[in-house]
Amino acid sequence: MPSNHLMELLNKAIARELQVSIQYMWQHVQWKGVKAFAIKDELKKIAITEMKHAEAIAERLNYLGGIPTTKPDPIFVGTDIKEMLSQDAKDEEGAITLYKEIIEVATRENDITTKKLFEAILADEEEHHDTFTGLLEEV
Repeated sequence: MPSNHLMELLNKAIARELQVSIQYMWQHVQWKGVKAFAIKDELKKIAITEMKHAEAIAERLNYLGGIPTTKPDPIFVGTDIKEMLSQDAKDEEGAITLYKEIIEVATRENDITTKKLFEAILADEEEHHDTFTGLLEEV
């Protein structure tokens, strides 16, 4: 059986994934102007990926006997592209830190499946972080 700590971390990850999937989608919808036009499709794609992460983590937590949260972390849409991308990059940094912790805890608890799930998700989050920080250089 997984520890309560690991189960709490998985729910924290779900809340984060729900937050950014909504946040990025609303940013995609609200962005205007030439610079936004170049970015919005990528943002929509990332939002959908984040929702798939939430689903995969929820399925894992449910399998482990936990109850997945339906409450996202606080959503920050922002008012301009620079503000949005800065927050998005910070949110991805937080995810990277959290998911490394989950990988460590899952490893200690010999939960290979959770470890592998988060290694795959971590790779996506690092790619998202790279996208947002790269876009910030252009705005």
